[in-house]
Amino acid sequence: MRIEQLEYIAAVTQYGSLRRASEQLHISQPALSEAITKLERELGVTLLDRRRAGARISREGQELLHSMSDVLEAVDRLRLAAGDQSAGVSSVRVGTVHAGTSTVLLPTLRRFADEHPRTSVEVRTMVQEDIYLALAEGTIDIGLVNLLDGDDLPPTVEGTVLLHGRPIVVLPVGHPLASRDEITVEELREEPFVGMRSGYLMYRFAHRVFGRDLPHHWHATDGAEMGKMMVGEGLGLTLLPDYSVVGDPRETGGHITVRPLAGDRSRVTMVAARRHNARTTSGARSLLDLLAETAARSQRSRSQRSRSQPSAGS
Repeated sequence: MRIEQLEYIAAVTQYGSLRRASEQLHISQPALSEAITKLERELGVTLLDRRRAGARISREGQELLHSMSDVLEAVDRLRLAAGDQSAGVSSVRVGTVHAGTSTVLLPTLRRFADEHPRTSVEVRTMVQEDIYLALAEGTIDIGLVNLLDGDDLPPTVEGTVLLHGRPIVVLPVGHPLASRDEITVEELREEPFVGMRSGYLMYRFAHRVFGRDLPHHWHATDGAEMGKMMVGEGLGLTLLPDYSVVGDPRETGGHITVRPLAGDRSRVTMVAARRHNARTTSGARSLLDLLAETAARSQRSRSQRSRSQPSAGS
């Protein structure tokens, strides 16, 4: 067994195919495949499921992946202690549905970069089910997802609650409905609507709110960030968790505002998810801790603002 064979498995897991892994590692794809095949023969297990669309870590490989990561981290520490300046450089991979991007994720990343200059962060925009799959396969370390009351995480995933909030209506500041203390479903239904694409929680929530009688003019987009931009440009109103809007530069800058949805008592929760019983790297642990700290400050800020401005719906 050679160290580079373990590095090859980690690369294929990260990049999702032998071709992309070979490009990143600067070796030929046949040489990469042969090295992994030799490791599989030595261990007596199939580490990769090779498919036409790419290669994924197998179930047996998932069970061994974290032991391999332990070995690679130990080798990295040895190289660092020996003075190898290229050692100790690591990364944390985050998948997000754009949950609390401006209020939680970005402030956390700025602080993390200051405190961990040798650890990079890769952020991927993904729908919720893809985040769960990527966590199970080990291709991301942390997933930021939203849950409605009654939702459960899949058994392959465990989570840390970061924020509790409520779904709210997001609209341009100059919109006629902005003069209201709250907005009814009937009023919202009559407006052009910016909905999330299927696979996002707020897509499911919007269809629960409207039932079969959907707004006649319905735009669709991926995630809260583009949704807020489209609202700010006057393309329609939308429904989002309050923690993804309140405190956002577009909201504090006076481009968009928020109002409660009349009669709705739903609660939405932002969760930092990770693979169940997985060994968490030191970088991922640090990022999780910082996410929790930043989320707690954001929660307090929203609560204080809500008490001081009860009619703003925030």
